[in-house]
Amino acid sequence: MLAFKWDPFTKRGAEGFRYYKRLPFRRLMPLLLAVFCLFSIVGVFNDLMNLGLYPYLLLASSAVSSGLIAVVYVLIALRYSPYWFIVVSVLQIPYWLFFGWLANVLGQSLHLHEVASADGVRVDAVLILLLVIASYTLFIAFIRRQGAEVHRITNELELAHGIQKTLVPPIGLRTPRFEVYGISCPSEKVGGDLVDALCLPNGDAIAYLADIAGHGLQAGILMGMLKTAARTALLETGERDASHTLPLLLDRLNSVLPVVKEAHMYATFTGFRLGDDGSVHYALAASPPILHWHANGAGLSHLEEEQFPVGLLPVASFDGQRLDAKPGDLLVVATDGILEVCDKSQEEFGLGRLKQVIERHASAPLVELAKKILETANEFGKQADDQTILVVRCL
Repeated sequence: MLAFKWDPFTKRGAEGFRYYKRLPFRRLMPLLLAVFCLFSIVGVFNDLMNLGLYPYLLLASSAVSSGLIAVVYVLIALRYSPYWFIVVSVLQIPYWLFFGWLANVLGQSLHLHEVASADGVRVDAVLILLLVIASYTLFIAFIRRQGAEVHRITNELELAHGIQKTLVPPIGLRTPRFEVYGISCPSEKVGGDLVDALCLPNGDAIAYLADIAGHGLQAGILMGMLKTAARTALLETGERDASHTLPLLLDRLNSVLPVVKEAHMYATFTGFRLGDDGSVHYALAASPPILHWHANGAGLSHLEEEQFPVGLLPVASFDGQRLDAKPGDLLVVATDGILEVCDKSQEEFGLGRLKQVIERHASAPLVELAKKILETANEFGKQADDQTILVVRCL
């Protein structure tokens, strides 16, 4: 009876399915009543095709049955498995056979007589007009209510997007020994990636990049918590020995995050402590490798270390390492949102292509290098996740 251009197995269809499945039934009522009124016309139309001869009781029963079946189809489309379409469609055959038999029985037992054709046609015409008006009114009521809800959500997302830009602006930091640049491009209004840099009182600098599992508002909220916790922890750990700063920071974050997040969420982390003497200490937590471009012509190497992500499981301690960096060297970290960009054949951008971009533009200003990486990744394939880059140049 109803034809829906709807596929719950596509990403967009699945999101719509989840939305309407969670929607309170009272908010669906205008839509269901609108569909009921619209398809009740089918029952009235059947009488009109028979020149309005149906007894009024049978006319009402036919209209109500048509409307209710349409409502069942809509409920299946919005809340249940699409396989129920087949079940309901098959059950319609015995239902209408039973309806025809019951109509004959009621007609005989209640002595229902055919209505005069002229009167029946007039009644059908009036009913169709009233049902169309009622259906139109109810559809408008539903659309207006949903429009108001969408407007409210859009305003909240715009506010969240403003907060996102405040929490994760492009960062630029320069010390006598290092230059740092980082930028994050969320895939939605709000993202879960974080890039940050700050100077410590002793002249050292901290630069780090974190990636919250997932994206959207939920990941964005946890990202804000992580940034606050990291900066708070660095007030204390920043004065520790340079080799211990980042492991202690990861220990603190791993103990704090589990109590403020859902069980399945976690964060990957890459951090650097950049000393005023030119030393570089780093720590990784389940993050992509650090790409190290050597200015002396040795090419590109990468550093990786297998450690648990932050906030997922209890970890005894995190480790940190010292990195041998020379003047002119580049350190580049990119999140999965760049490395896992796929082209039409589902081939990933990957570390190899990222290395090629770095090698071609290693002497460019850090802002230009980061911009080129993002442009190349987005030319390769469509962005599906938050994309964040942290670049450090040794001066």
